[in-house]
Amino acid sequence: MGTFPVSSSRIFSSRFNQIPNSVHSFIHPVKPYNFTSNSQHHRPGQFSLTTSNPVCLCLKSRLSCRSTTTKAVLSEISYQNLTYSKIGASSTGPIPSAQLLESVEIAAKTGAEVVMEAVNKPRNISYKGLTDLVTDTDKMSEAAILNVVRKNFPDHLILGEEGGVIGDSSSDYLWCIDPLDGTTNFAHGYPSFAVSVGVLFKGKPAAAAVVEFVGGAMCWNTRTFSAVSGGGAFCNGQKIHVSQTDKVERSLLVTGFGYEHDDPWAANMNLFKEFTDISRGVRRLGAAAVDMCHVALGIVEAYWEFRLKPWDMAAGVLIVEEAGGTVSCMDGGKFTVFDRSLLVSNGVLHAKLLEKIGAATEELKGKGIDFSLWYKPDDYNTEL
Repeated sequence: MGTFPVSSSRIFSSRFNQIPNSVHSFIHPVKPYNFTSNSQHHRPGQFSLTTSNPVCLCLKSRLSCRSTTTKAVLSEISYQNLTYSKIGASSTGPIPSAQLLESVEIAAKTGAEVVMEAVNKPRNISYKGLTDLVTDTDKMSEAAILNVVRKNFPDHLILGEEGGVIGDSSSDYLWCIDPLDGTTNFAHGYPSFAVSVGVLFKGKPAAAAVVEFVGGAMCWNTRTFSAVSGGGAFCNGQKIHVSQTDKVERSLLVTGFGYEHDDPWAANMNLFKEFTDISRGVRRLGAAAVDMCHVALGIVEAYWEFRLKPWDMAAGVLIVEEAGGTVSCMDGGKFTVFDRSLLVSNGVLHAKLLEKIGAATEELKGKGIDFSLWYKPDDYNTEL
């Protein structure tokens, strides 16, 4: 289970050294979308002070009373009656679901073979930021995955964490590749980390595979999570389901923190403290794809984080949904993989968690924090 055959020639044949000129997302974020009711881009479920959503009308009327603080107002919002849209694609398009799922699994396992070869060897580490690491293994894993995808689907669009966007932007398919999710953990030899591959059809997750590395030094192994829209979620071929825990005080939760210690970071630190007080605990593992797979497996009840990227989320969110869970933005709004906040849960706890998470997110929006879509490739056609 720890090895997947892949030739070294395949690994290096598709490496590239620069971001293609066809995408601007890695130079500056995509042009912000305006989610007011007057905008053609407004999405149902996305809170806005101009929407007809009764929750928001209540909030708007409250905000007009200047004697009431924003924080107090937000604490009174009820999320119990919200409904959450499915985030998975309605179909896999012209490619049969079984074929697409098999291809995604092969791609993820090919990348995982590269990681497995390197896991007990010295790391060659460089930095994308003060504490944001990248290793040669990240780049080699992505190159191996790209080789698989381009060989089988030469006309598909690809968004990789290390290489940016390549391919045909007119394609309905977008592959979102995280060749090594949890690079810092990998660099220290600390579980957890994974290879994550998700493919979108017209902007919505259609198939997904995450190869999680488990164990530790001298005893590394892997397990593979997979899902296709409408087909359920699986771990090593066995169907999985989210937990049925219905009380926050009986739940084990997971969150994550970005590299920028700004307002969203501080807000989530407060959420970490609050939920630590009222749950069985809050974990911070450092690999978003793994965190979501653990929700799908039913061993934790929920995971949330600000400012994840499409390659962090595309696979995990589908696996959670197909395991019976619920996916939304952190304000309770409709989610896409190009959003800047994410909450996944076992479903029964979603509204209860939003009482705190949603309020904190609304407060950040009130401060002007940007929650518009980002890292969406230019001209990529979606049905969002």
